[in-house]
Amino acid sequence: MSIIDDIKVVFDRDPAAKSVFEVIFMYPGFHAIVLHRIAHSLWKLKIPILPRMISAFNRFLTGIDIHPGAQIGKRFFIDHGMGVVIGETTIIGDNVLLYQGVTLGGTGKEKGKRHPTLGNDIVVGSGAKVLGNITVGDNVKIGAGSVVITNVPADSTAVGVPARIVRKGERHPEDSLQLGKLPDIEAIEVEKLCRKVTQLEKLLRKAKKLKK
Repeated sequence: MSIIDDIKVVFDRDPAAKSVFEVIFMYPGFHAIVLHRIAHSLWKLKIPILPRMISAFNRFLTGIDIHPGAQIGKRFFIDHGMGVVIGETTIIGDNVLLYQGVTLGGTGKEKGKRHPTLGNDIVVGSGAKVLGNITVGDNVKIGAGSVVITNVPADSTAVGVPARIVRKGERHPEDSLQLGKLPDIEAIEVEKLCRKVTQLEKLLRKAKKLKK
């Protein structure tokens, strides 16, 4: 059953979880996914208004905004959760972890599929934005604060604004992002520019010597 998997995954993902009672009554991420599964079932039955009412109550109760049309797989966990937004045409696979402030959103007023598709075994860091009808492959890590607007291949890590691939073709079994070990994209680019400036200065000095 999905609800049992949703309880188990809390213990797998969060070392602070101490008991089933605590998870059921104290975890807004768990409350959000249970209410969403009810709303989504009613949405699929094309029952009017009620799914959106449950979604609105869910947002009021947990601070997590999940459209009832979003498709979410097994063992889904939102850690802390406040400010998470998941759009109507979002598709999420199994074993996905979202941290607080994540947005899986659209980029405009287009019709049809306009939200991202996430594969299996994905971690999305705090405050990250995944926008538009893009695909994020299996076993992907997205760094905190990143803005993802293009497809992300499987077995990779994406960071930055806009997000760029910093690791590719590697499997990372860790459930959480080790942010201290992620490369600083801006620092790398600045370092490249500094090296280039140093090379140009050397060439300029050589050119001045030749003129003399």
